Amino acid sequence: MLGIKTTTIQSQSLFEKAKNFIPGGVNSPVRAFKAVGGNPIFIKSAKGAYIFDEDGNQYIELINSWGPMILGHAHPAIEEAILQAAKNSFSFGAPTAKEVEMAELIIQMIPSIEKVRMVNSGTEACMSAIRVARGYTGKPKIIKFEGCYHGHGDSFLIAAGSGAVTMGVPDSAGVTTGVALDTLTAPFNDLEAVKALIEANPNQVAAIIVEPVVGNMGCVPPKEGFLQGLRNLCTQNGIVLIFDEVMTGFRLAKGGAQERFGIRPDLTTLGKIIGGGLPVGAYGGKKEIMDWVAPMGKVYQAGTLSGNPVAMSAGLAMLKILNENPQIYTDLEVITSQIVSGIKGVLKELSLNYTINQVGSMFTLFFTENEVYDFTTAKSSNLAFFGKYFREMLQRGVYLAPSQFESLFVSNALSSEDVAHIVATNREVLKLMHT
Repeated sequence: MLGIKTTTIQSQSLFEKAKNFIPGGVNSPVRAFKAVGGNPIFIKSAKGAYIFDEDGNQYIELINSWGPMILGHAHPAIEEAILQAAKNSFSFGAPTAKEVEMAELIIQMIPSIEKVRMVNSGTEACMSAIRVARGYTGKPKIIKFEGCYHGHGDSFLIAAGSGAVTMGVPDSAGVTTGVALDTLTAPFNDLEAVKALIEANPNQVAAIIVEPVVGNMGCVPPKEGFLQGLRNLCTQNGIVLIFDEVMTGFRLAKGGAQERFGIRPDLTTLGKIIGGGLPVGAYGGKKEIMDWVAPMGKVYQAGTLSGNPVAMSAGLAMLKILNENPQIYTDLEVITSQIVSGIKGVLKELSLNYTINQVGSMFTLFFTENEVYDFTTAKSSNLAFFGKYFREMLQRGVYLAPSQFESLFVSNALSSEDVAHIVATNREVLKLMHT
């Protein structure tokens, strides 16, 4: 039942055991809870709006596997698609009809994508997209934005967000100086800085890659005109504009953030939702760029599990539901806005001036009084306060991202009672923290 948690004995035992066999006891750094204090809980199952840990505790879910569970956990249609696909075996390493159907549906839903290639993760999609951009343009450098995270590829771990921030290592050991020199960084929402980089590196920039709505330094929306400004700069300078929509694709609209903001990138990277929760990624865009990918072109990229039939079946079930039921996006925004307005009401009631950013069904409460519009302003957050907030919310049955620098993701499985519980719990915790 929801409420004060009294035991996490099984989770603690599993974590101690895991540390003997897995680096840090986890398979992804943020899961270790180092940024928030304490030890991680181990999840046993999930259904709809709830997850359950190994000790039998129930939590309202606001991470949703970092985005893909837009319909809630274990949706019946997706579960059935997985079960039926598994009956035909799990992997072939050969073409299947599902891959063609998936590609056709993605292209239908995202007009800027004319051809698409399936891969196995968002990281792989982003790595592949910049390689294609370099091959297509013949230029070596890319521009990324401070605090934006595009996976753990070497080229991206320069002023990265997400776990690299909360772990205190924004640049990873093992990334060579040569790779770093080809990655130029600018503050998010700063067009003048981008212009200066382009001017300082004439005819050297192959691509600009950006999260159109940042999810990896918390939810940070683009300022008015920023995305259009990037589009204009890329068009004027022969640069490939890449939208990393691994988080935002099919979440903020049927056509992703690019539909919501009315901007057409040259390439788009996808993940999360197109696997229905299974490991998957994709990159796609203009035909003339994608035709540089092998076996048609000279840019090599391959993968035995790319287009895995079980993942394709899960993703197709998810995308068909979203494509056929656009009301889902309206409902998601209503639910998220109810939570956000409720928390804002609590902050006003307690005379607190913390910042909340929301775009669609993504939001973040930042423990700072500053407007948060880039990496620097996000880092002004009080991380000790966030850690206490996280632990108190978790103890009361609300499962948040264990990092100040991560967006929360809402599913349409949340009930009005769940929303009320989330708001009431925020009131209780924030009042406790400030008395």
